Amino acid sequence: MNLQALQIGVKSFINLSSFAARPRSLKTGQLGSLRLRVMSSKRGVSSSTKSAAAASFVDDKKDNKLKGMSGDCSEDVLIEESCWKVQSVKFQSIKDDPAKIEAMTVQELRATLRKFGVPTKGRKGDLVFALKHFMGKKKDGENSQELEERVSINSLKNISLQKNTKRTSEESCIVSIDTVSEVSGFKKSKRRMKQSPVEDEIVNVDTEIATTKRKLSNTEIATTKRKLSIKTDDLITLPQAEPWTVLAHKKPQKGWIPYNPRTIRPAPLTDGNSVKLMSWNVNGLRALLKFEGFSALELAQRENFDVLCLQETKLQDKDVDSVKQCLIDGYENSFWTCSNAKLGYSGTAIISRIKPLSVCYGLGIPDHDSEGRVVTAEFDSFYLVNTYVPNSGDGLKRLSYRTTQWDPSLSNYMKELEKSKPVILTGDLNCAHQEIDIYNPAGNKRSAGFTEEERRSFGSNFLSKGFVDTFRKQHPNAVGYTYWGYRHGGRKTNRGWRLDYFLVSESIADDVHDSYIAPDVNGSDHCPIGLVLKV
Repeated sequence: MNLQALQIGVKSFINLSSFAARPRSLKTGQLGSLRLRVMSSKRGVSSSTKSAAAASFVDDKKDNKLKGMSGDCSEDVLIEESCWKVQSVKFQSIKDDPAKIEAMTVQELRATLRKFGVPTKGRKGDLVFALKHFMGKKKDGENSQELEERVSINSLKNISLQKNTKRTSEESCIVSIDTVSEVSGFKKSKRRMKQSPVEDEIVNVDTEIATTKRKLSNTEIATTKRKLSIKTDDLITLPQAEPWTVLAHKKPQKGWIPYNPRTIRPAPLTDGNSVKLMSWNVNGLRALLKFEGFSALELAQRENFDVLCLQETKLQDKDVDSVKQCLIDGYENSFWTCSNAKLGYSGTAIISRIKPLSVCYGLGIPDHDSEGRVVTAEFDSFYLVNTYVPNSGDGLKRLSYRTTQWDPSLSNYMKELEKSKPVILTGDLNCAHQEIDIYNPAGNKRSAGFTEEERRSFGSNFLSKGFVDTFRKQHPNAVGYTYWGYRHGGRKTNRGWRLDYFLVSESIADDVHDSYIAPDVNGSDHCPIGLVLKV
């Protein structure tokens, strides 16, 4: 390279840097001059190309107007030819190394697909598949002439948009500065300004593109749509009325089925030698009594239960008498315990139409009995222990207390009662014992209610001590939940937890006729559960 050429190259580089720093200060004529200087500074540029570009840009510099955009097509031809060369090289580059497709950004994928006339809707995975599918079709037989025709038509579309946009407003035009070509080796730099739509021209060009594209058979189109569809277990189409009828689990196992009480429950007992118990975490009893949906009265009429156990009533001692006035006729026996350590918190109750032999409150341990979490009623053939087990809390602050103090104390209390007659433990036990008992087990390994410590404690303090999980014994493969968080609207999609249980002494486990969930009952973030026991 001689000294003069070197000076020209340096000057071009300086001008280019100045332009990059102040892209808005250049006018149309200056842009043409810059492009001419950059192109002429490189070796290997043909004289005919130089002269054609020079003639075009000198005219622009003299007039500084948008003259000749519709009449003179020499610049359009030059742009179209340049676009085709760049796109052809890019197609060949991607074809030679398909791995480049995965490395492309969403913007690059969309830009490339547009150049080849392929739809650009969807996420990155869809765009990658669309481009790979297009490249595969090219390998399978679309000849270069068809590809050239496709790209040329798209280039015409872009040129038409630019011409009409410039006619509309100089300020809203698209300025594309191509400072590098296949010969020059510089990097391409583009600046796009707001584009005004020109609908008539777009319709005409779209028609040409549609006629140019290769026609796909119905089978190919259907196959492509299937491949482009999003496949994820998060997108589950569920009936709005009964979402529990569809299996909802992040990692379902073979043989698992959804728990649908309408089809899975056994037929009712015909004789009268049975008792029906129900349990429900109401998450605030006063709010439930005001609930306009399915009421507690309707629940009693439908289920005809003998005993109802409530947890998380959130009542204070002063509220109990007024709430008793709202009780259903026939259920005159009710026993309440409230939290003294924290007002409006926790609280349990037993409401029964069968008068119990005796009632006691708490576990008999002051450290555990200040939050109103346990009520025990003695009946002829069993003890009924209604419990609201402490939640481990945010940050698992009470995890140690829960697993090393509360659970062992409750277990010892039950074993002591069992010395005289069988025991039934019910309530919100705040533990999803197995992966089948929670929608997203992998995502909740350190969430309160599904930690390894809580699950292990549940097994060692209750199941290993001879108490039977009646629902899981009766339905070993059924996915049924009793709790759905309000925060993410889990109830609508049945993404829940099974936290509520009936555990019974092993001696009466075979007398359980039905252990069931009532997922259709609203009014709380929990739903009621039931137990029919033959006595």
